[in-house]
Amino acid sequence: MKKTFGMCFLRSSFSLLAVIMVLALGGCGRKDTAQRVAPPVPVQVSKAVKQALPVTLKAIGTVQALRGVAVKSQVDGIIKSVNFREGDEVKAGDLLVTLDRRPFENSLQMAKADLANARAQAARAATEAERYERLDQALVVSKEQYAQLVTQAATTKAQVDAKEAAVANSQLQLGYTEIRAPIDGRTGQLNLHEGALVKANDGVFSLVTINQLSPISVAFAVPERVLDAVRVAFAKEGIAVHVAGRDDDDVQADGVLDFIDNTVDPTTGMITLKARFTNEGHALWPGRFVNVEVRLGSEADQIVVPTPAVQTGQKGRQVFVVKADKTVDLRQVVVGRTVGELTSLVSGVSEGETVVTDGQLRLVPGSRIEVRTLEEAAQPRAAVKK
Repeated sequence: MKKTFGMCFLRSSFSLLAVIMVLALGGCGRKDTAQRVAPPVPVQVSKAVKQALPVTLKAIGTVQALRGVAVKSQVDGIIKSVNFREGDEVKAGDLLVTLDRRPFENSLQMAKADLANARAQAARAATEAERYERLDQALVVSKEQYAQLVTQAATTKAQVDAKEAAVANSQLQLGYTEIRAPIDGRTGQLNLHEGALVKANDGVFSLVTINQLSPISVAFAVPERVLDAVRVAFAKEGIAVHVAGRDDDDVQADGVLDFIDNTVDPTTGMITLKARFTNEGHALWPGRFVNVEVRLGSEADQIVVPTPAVQTGQKGRQVFVVKADKTVDLRQVVVGRTVGELTSLVSGVSEGETVVTDGQLRLVPGSRIEVRTLEEAAQPRAAVKK
């Protein structure tokens, strides 16, 4: 009996000691937890605002010269001189190339000589016809003789007209030896040089291509499902179009839509549009690819936040909202549209609420925050504290 009582007493003592140790360790844990309260997370924030958000379409476009001309000779000849340099800006009417004039001057002289001979023959025939007219009236010659001379006079007069046309054509051919710019624009690569033989309207080689750079056009395609919206906006007030270089943000230009194609491509379901730009600084260059943004109008009263505020989580799109006690709440949101750096929210955030735009990766629901400016965020934390 005494042995049993001793063993029970010993087990009770061990149990009591274990309870005391657990309570002591629990107290230490609470003390350590209190001492290790997480510091506030530095974040950047912005307010959700209600504003109009542009309705836009985006596409990839190709810059095209509004007008481009492949300059060709209209006559055969030898190039005598080239009067421009590749890449020059030229005006319509500027002399570009001169051909050897001598063959055409000779042709003109021959045509003039033929004209003089035809005029002499016509004058003689007219004189004979007038003389025979008087004789006919006096019944000295037969009617047949008189009619023959009248016909001869008319024939020689027609020959004069033909020779005059030949002279005019020779003068025109001589004028074609001076090849001039048909439009304002920038010259491209010269394909034939002094001494080369050019063929009239050569189907292979042009002398040079001139592209008009100002104004200039950008062609792009949009899906047929937006065609009705584009047509309505185009007919109502016109459509603004903004373009930017794909690899160079310095290339920026604003223009207006001025062409909607009359056919949807049945193989792609796309329709071609064109916008015109003044391009005074020649930032847009023919053949270049650009990002196109078509502005169809705007939707009023949209709840808008900076795009970086919207994150993607396991349950979808989410936003950290700052509460009055400087802690955050994680909200699930329904996103409307994104335009540049702004995103509209259909639900989840109200106007005037503050959302976190940077620093979300270190946050969990209930985290305390410390709002920092963009300048402060770029500095070490210790430097900000000072």
